[in-house]
Amino acid sequence: MVFHIAYFLFAALLVLASVFPFVSHQYWVFRVCEFARIQVLALLSLTFLGGFLLSPASGSYIWWVQAALLFFIAQHIFILAPYFPLKKKLKSPAKPENTPSISMISANVLQFNTEYHKLIDLINEVLDESYPYHKKIALENTYGMHFYSKLEVTDLSVNYYMSDDLPSIQADVVTPDQQTFTFFGIHPPPPSPTEESTSKERDGELIVIGKKAKNATKPLIVVGDFNNVAWSKSTVLFRKLSGLEDARIGRGLYSTYHAKYKLMQFPIDLFYHSHNIVIEEFKVLGDIGSDHFPLYTRFYIAPEELVDEKPSEHLEKEELEEAEEMIVEGKKEEGNRD
Repeated sequence: MVFHIAYFLFAALLVLASVFPFVSHQYWVFRVCEFARIQVLALLSLTFLGGFLLSPASGSYIWWVQAALLFFIAQHIFILAPYFPLKKKLKSPAKPENTPSISMISANVLQFNTEYHKLIDLINEVLDESYPYHKKIALENTYGMHFYSKLEVTDLSVNYYMSDDLPSIQADVVTPDQQTFTFFGIHPPPPSPTEESTSKERDGELIVIGKKAKNATKPLIVVGDFNNVAWSKSTVLFRKLSGLEDARIGRGLYSTYHAKYKLMQFPIDLFYHSHNIVIEEFKVLGDIGSDHFPLYTRFYIAPEELVDEKPSEHLEKEELEEAEEMIVEGKKEEGNRD
């Protein structure tokens, strides 16, 4: 009897966790469920297998529950499948001679981290001296942001798209072979009971940057702690609107948060790039004392004639209207980060 109760209870909770991401409301309860698809898939599978241990005499309704579990298992696999690593190496154009590789680290340091020396050791340089191009935005609300570059930066701006305490960075960076790409560094707030009650500010910022990326004339990268997963509704809208590619597709999940809890880790530090930016190496780095692992990427900019541009994903009229509504709602939202 206890096993029966546990089975039905787990099944009901997991079905809810599978359905909630499809609810359009931006309240945190619905949006948080988007993060845990990997964990929910594992629990669904275990509960489904456990169902076969129940007595056949328990009633035919057991098989209806099993069928529902199987349906949602298939649904999660379908959504996560693009992020399974491919057996065959992703096809990339041949790298032209003398084309330099660019290395980039995205790291959420955690404001109260006392082991910041680990990040400095990881980079193995004294930042201000070795990275002549830098911008420091120190804030007390844990959403401050620092940008460091050894490469020449010709234009750099700090933007506050949704709120005057949520900065993002935009910079034009020149490579050693005199190509210029645009960098966006972002860190919108997560929907959670301890931070933002809704995902409005996060979603609004993603859409604003997605629109800017769509109109960009240079190769472009958007990187940072999105406080969102790649398969969420707002990130999918961002990807479609921007026309950028997700570096994780075909490579793996590369979970970056939470660094301290192995069974509750999610890929929320994301990397999106234009079609002519070719990823050579993509990996999660080691512990730096933060609740996030750093994300490392090495890439180069390929000549347009060597790169096949993927067809743009179709955006329905309703999706465009929803994207515009996200911007409006995000700007109206009052933060509670103080």
